[in-house]
Amino acid sequence: MIDATDLSAWRHFAEDVAGFSAHELPGGLALRIDERAGRLFIQHGAADRYSASGWEITGDAEFAAAKQELAAKGVSFTQGSKDEIAFRHVFDMVWFLDPSGNRHELALGYVTSFDRFRSPCGVPGFVTGDLGYGHMVLPAPKIAETRQFLIDVLGLGLSDILIHRPMGPGGPEMRIDFMHCDNGRHHSLALFEGEVPSGCVHLMVEVESLDEVGRAYDRMQANGARLMATLGKHTNDHMTSFYMATPGGFALEYGFGGRTLDWDRHTLFESTSVSLWGHDFSVGFGADEQAALADAA
Repeated sequence: MIDATDLSAWRHFAEDVAGFSAHELPGGLALRIDERAGRLFIQHGAADRYSASGWEITGDAEFAAAKQELAAKGVSFTQGSKDEIAFRHVFDMVWFLDPSGNRHELALGYVTSFDRFRSPCGVPGFVTGDLGYGHMVLPAPKIAETRQFLIDVLGLGLSDILIHRPMGPGGPEMRIDFMHCDNGRHHSLALFEGEVPSGCVHLMVEVESLDEVGRAYDRMQANGARLMATLGKHTNDHMTSFYMATPGGFALEYGFGGRTLDWDRHTLFESTSVSLWGHDFSVGFGADEQAALADAA
C-alpha cells in the first residue's frame, strides 16, 4: 500500500516507465503486473510514502488460526474496515505494527477478474505467481527486535545478512537483514537498520529477461525519471538490476535473474559487498546516505 498526493504522477510512472497497468479505484489506483486486480495499491494521502506491506493467507481456517496466534502472542491487531478490504481486493484483512513501526497486513485470499495483464509499453510479464509480488526493504531502527518479531509472528526466515560499509573499512556500518517467506524467492522482505522518512528504501519487481531490464532503463531516461543506482548484479540473490526513483520518495529496483532457493539446503551467511559488479548507489540515494554517515561519524 502506497500513499500519494498526486495520483497522476503514479499513473505516469507506472504505465510509461515501469510498464505496469494502472486502474482507477475510488480514492486511488490499482497497479497490475499479472492477473491479480493489483499488486500495488495507491491511495490518495497527505504525504508521499509507503504505508503497508501485505501478506497473503490462503484459506479461512488458516486466517482464523493466524488471528488466534496473534492474540496468543500478545500482538495487538486491528480489523480492516469494509472500505480497506474492498480497496485491496481481498476477502478479509487485519493489520498490526512491528517494533520499528512498519504496518503489516494479513489478507485472506484475493478478488480478481483474471483479465489478461497487458502492459501499456509492451512488457511481456513479471515474475510473480508462487513467488509473490517481489520484495520490499523497510526501515528497522530496532532491527534485532523487528527481525525476531517477524520470525516469531509472521514465520519469516533469515536468508542472509549484509554489513554495508559505504565509507570503506573502519567507517560506519549499515546492517541489512534479508528475510524469506514460504516460497523460493531469496527474500520477500529486507530490514534496513535505520530511519527512512518515506517508509521504504525500495521495492523490487522482476521481469523475464535482461532485455526487459534494458528497455525499462531506456524508458526511465526518456521520461526523465531519476536513476538511483546503476546496473549491477547483487551478491546474495544474483539479481541483475538498476534502481530508479518513484513518486513515493523511495526507489524501485527493476531486475532479472533472481535466485530461487531450497531452504532445506541453504546455509545462512554474511556478505560484506552489496554487488558482484555495478550498482553505484552514489548516483542517487547513496550520495545523501554517505553525507549523513559522514556527519554522524
